Amino acid sequence: MATPTYRRKHKIHFSECDPAGIVFYPQYFVLFNDLVESWIDELLPQEGYHGVISARRVGMPTVRLEVDFKAISKMGDEVWLSLDVERLGGASLTLAWACTGVDGVLRMAARQTIVTTSLDTHKSIGIPDDIREAIARAMASAARA
Repeated sequence: MATPTYRRKHKIHFSECDPAGIVFYPQYFVLFNDLVESWIDELLPQEGYHGVISARRVGMPTVRLEVDFKAISKMGDEVWLSLDVERLGGASLTLAWACTGVDGVLRMAARQTIVTTSLDTHKSIGIPDDIREAIARAMASAARA
């Protein structure tokens, strides 16, 4: 399997689970939104996600999401959350997400399409050059690993 563009380890918390003690599926979307935010923070350390959204007024809404739930994750499980850039377009990018147990079992997988927008006009804009270049570098680094 190829090295993902970005990943980090996560321990499933009580607050992410339903009364049965397994991850309540909407929590995966919160986990992966946090993962994207952390990734952008690392790509653009001078301003991070907050600076892109607040100061630059560049939005990154999800416009398409496809999800497959493969196995359960329980409170206390350690998992790898990863994202891989599948496509870097002019005004959008497609990410592949995966939540994989440290045992190697795929728990859930998704494809997300994000579009860059102006938060002032709420219209699509091109991915800013510095963000595009940072993403392209991350993709190249993952391909070499």
